[in-house]
Parts: sequence; C-alpha cells; structure tokens
Amino acid sequence: MFKPFADYLVFDIFGLSPGSHLGDALNFFVYDTLKIFFLLTVIIFFVAIIRSWFPPEKTKRILSHKREYVGNVIAAFLGIVTPFCSCSAVPLFIGFVESGVPLGVTFSFLVSSPMVNEVALIMLWGMFGWKIALIYIGTGLVVAIFSGIAIGRLKMENYVQDYVWKMQVGNSEIVEQTWPERLTYAKGYTLGLLKKIWPYVVIGIAIGGFIHGYVPQDFLARWAGRDNPFAVPIAVALGVPLYSNAAGVIPIVQALTAKGMAIGTVLAFMMAVTALSLPEAIILKNVLKTRLLVTFFGIVASAIVMVGYLFNAIL
Repeated sequence: MFKPFADYLVFDIFGLSPGSHLGDALNFFVYDTLKIFFLLTVIIFFVAIIRSWFPPEKTKRILSHKREYVGNVIAAFLGIVTPFCSCSAVPLFIGFVESGVPLGVTFSFLVSSPMVNEVALIMLWGMFGWKIALIYIGTGLVVAIFSGIAIGRLKMENYVQDYVWKMQVGNSEIVEQTWPERLTYAKGYTLGLLKKIWPYVVIGIAIGGFIHGYVPQDFLARWAGRDNPFAVPIAVALGVPLYSNAAGVIPIVQALTAKGMAIGTVLAFMMAVTALSLPEAIILKNVLKTRLLVTFFGIVASAIVMVGYLFNAIL
C-alpha cells in the first residue's frame, strides 16, 4: 500500500534514480515512516484498551507477595501489557517494594516492560514477519524471567537504598472503567505515546535509511558480521550506552539486517538498547546501591549475549 507511493514520490516526483545512494536512503525513509506510523496508530489503540484493565495499583496488587518463579513469570508477562518504561523506574520500584513485591519479581517486571511490548511486536511483525517477532518476544520474556530469578536468589535486598524501605507510598483505590472511558483512555494513550515517541521513530528511520543507502556492507561485516565471533558482545556493548525505545531502534535493526548482520546479533543489539541504557542506570542509581545496579546490568547483559549467540547458531 505504501511502497508504490514511496516509489512514486522519490523516483518520479523527486527524480532520483533507483539504486542510487540518496534514492535508496530516501525511499527507505518515506516507506518506513508511513508504514510504521500506520501500524503504531492502529495497533497501539487496541492494545491500550487491553492496558486499561491493568492500572499501576492493580499491577502491584497482582505481584504482591508472589512466590519465586511464579511471580517472575507473572511479572514478565504483565510487563508486556503495562505502560511503564525506564523513565518511571524510581516511583515504580518504590511502589513495588512498598507493596511487598519480592526484589527478583520486581526486576523481572523492570526488564520486561521496556523491552517486551506492543511497539516491538508490531514493528518487528511488520518488518520481519511473525516468526522473528515471536522469537524476540519469547526470548525477551526468558531474559526477564531468568534475570529476575537470578537477582532474587542472590538475596541483595541490603543493596537497595535504605530510604526505599522506609517510604510508605500507600495504595490508591482501583476504579473500574466503563467502555466509553476505556475508549477515551485508549485514544488519549495512543496520541500521548505517539507524541512521545515520534522523534525516536523519525530519527531511527533516518539512521536506518542512511545505513541502507550509504554504509558499505563489508564495513558492518568486518565489525559485527556473521564471521566475527565477538559480534554479539560488540553489539550489546554498543547498545547499552544508547537511549531509545523499540520504535526508534527497529528501523536501525532492519537496515543492519539488510546489510548482512546476523539476526541473533541484531536482536541482541535491540534488547541492549531497550532493556539497558545509561539514562536508566542514572535513574536507578537513586534506588539501588552500586553493587546491585552493576549486578542487574551484568546479569541482563550476559543473558542477552547468550540469546544472541543461541539464535546465530540456530537461524
């Protein structure tokens, strides 16, 4: 639907040649911009209706006092349908701890919520098909579950900042919404999310377009190609300092894949960008002592590297 328009605009109206660097880059940008914003608008609206059943207070109550393993699994799955990101890490963390949610269960949720969400599913499905989308969601859940279990087993509650245990955030009443209220919420959430992420989407697509049109294939193959045994940890190390969400990073992922980067390496890069970031570390430093923060990043990064190697081996 959008490809003929992108071809017409770039090659007929603008007069650029197919196969040229600028033509291919601009065609990639126009086509992906139209496709991605259409998918985001339609699907996020329906997912937001589902999310209206999971306000923060209900999420905390569901996870409160859950046992190890069971709580980690529930927390990881709730992360898919709950609208939290690293920006809300501090109040979310305090609220979960105050509500009695075990530390490891809390971390399963904090990993899953930004990394495994409807934006990632929608965009991966649209660009790579349902198999890759489900692989990413499945492995993201596994990383979230086992990272939380590992942190829970280490018994590192003493490395949470002391003031967190003393805070009493309190519980708010859970108000059930009517269908008109849910539709109003979904509309507002969709518009609010699009306003928040559109710069990341545009920047990500622009970077993806540049890679698609200008970056030589042998450049990426040399540093993170299929024959480089260190490609996965390099991709994770490059992803951690970046700050973006799935909407911003997936166009880059598409361009890297088109240039020959192995799918496991690409998925590892995407997970590192969305689940771990320098801004997130700065935010979490307000509630975690250094040892627990380093442990959290180390466990999650190691799990992501293993996932990358696994899928490079089997795909």
